[in-house]
Amino acid sequence: MTIDEKLHHFYESSVEEAKETASREIQEHKEKLQQMLESHKALCRQTADEALKSETDNARREINMALSAEQLTLKRNFTKKQTELKDQLFSEIRTRLKDFMATPQYEDYLCEKIKEAKDFAGGDELFIYLSSGDSDKIPVLSQRTGLALLPSEEDFLGGIRATIPSKNILIDNSFAEKLQTMRKEFKFDGGLKHE
Repeated sequence: MTIDEKLHHFYESSVEEAKETASREIQEHKEKLQQMLESHKALCRQTADEALKSETDNARREINMALSAEQLTLKRNFTKKQTELKDQLFSEIRTRLKDFMATPQYEDYLCEKIKEAKDFAGGDELFIYLSSGDSDKIPVLSQRTGLALLPSEEDFLGGIRATIPSKNILIDNSFAEKLQTMRKEFKFDGGLKHE
């Protein structure tokens, strides 16, 4: 082999080796770039997913807060309306009680309650009080029941109150007490369960 041939062969080998090395390095570089691209895509997807989840959670929280506020408003309005209706109902009941108190049946009712108190007391000392608004009925009711009745200093809307001092008992058959108890225990029931 001549020197030219050796040079040519050396040149060819060197070029071939350089091409292989360059090709290998380019391939490694492409693979690294591909890995970096995939890693970047995964990071971007993860960031986007986290942002979407965060925004979804925020939207859900805002919706829940708005729903809670609306439920609270509805409950307040409902309670306010119930109170208005309850006031209206008990105002009508008071009016009907006053109408009832103007009838002869009211005196019969009072006589019945006086008799019940007398029977409950047995032979014990008994004081029976009529509401201050009913003091004009004392003579008639005393005559009908045969008992001494006393006017109360307070107006308890009608009915009677009786005391048995020896047993420390108060019998409260006043309309004021009955109305107060009814108002406290009154509930608006409705809907399918209560129809």
